[in-house]
Amino acid sequence: MKTICAEFMGTFLLVFLGSGAVLFAKGDALTIAIGFGLAITISAYAFGGISGGHFNPAVTTAFMINGRTSVGEGLVYIVSQIVGAIAASACVRVIVDALKLPANQMAQTDFPKLSVGAAFFVEALATFLFLVVILNVTSNDHGNGDFAGLAIGVTLMLLIIFSVNLTGASLNPARSIGPAIFAGGSALSHLWLYIVAPEVGAVLAAFASRFLMDTED
Repeated sequence: MKTICAEFMGTFLLVFLGSGAVLFAKGDALTIAIGFGLAITISAYAFGGISGGHFNPAVTTAFMINGRTSVGEGLVYIVSQIVGAIAASACVRVIVDALKLPANQMAQTDFPKLSVGAAFFVEALATFLFLVVILNVTSNDHGNGDFAGLAIGVTLMLLIIFSVNLTGASLNPARSIGPAIFAGGSALSHLWLYIVAPEVGAVLAAFASRFLMDTED
């Protein structure tokens, strides 16, 4: 139960604070990147010692592939993450309604400027790079646990700066699922891409880190 709560709370913080940076702070790319980056850093240090600090189904997938997390535990983590993201977006919706903002403004992810193929490539590549950093910085062989949360947060910031104006910078299926449910429209019809592309990036990162960078014991 502690690990379930930790994954729920960490994902809740990530989606709630990140969405707040998009909507209520009316952030530019840098503000949005800082919001999500600091949120994942805080969550990693607050809850990582309990659950390992995944807060992202793509991270959990990579950890399951590389044997760091069992399949059963991983599936429970993923459900907790998705529920946490939906709960965070529900809270955002309450504030959106109170401010009388358009109902479809939920900090959802979409790709109005790109083709489906290009958007898929951006999300898969960004997630691949993100997971490579995570798997290496948390490796028992050559990682650095003391600074893992900081390294992960900074990496997320930089990848969001790169991709936020292209795809909304998801890199996390749960982060897209929560807002899309409440925003509807193209965010919901394109949700499959934000589930599949990060998972593809995670699978590639898991194998690359394991066999090319020797991250696993």
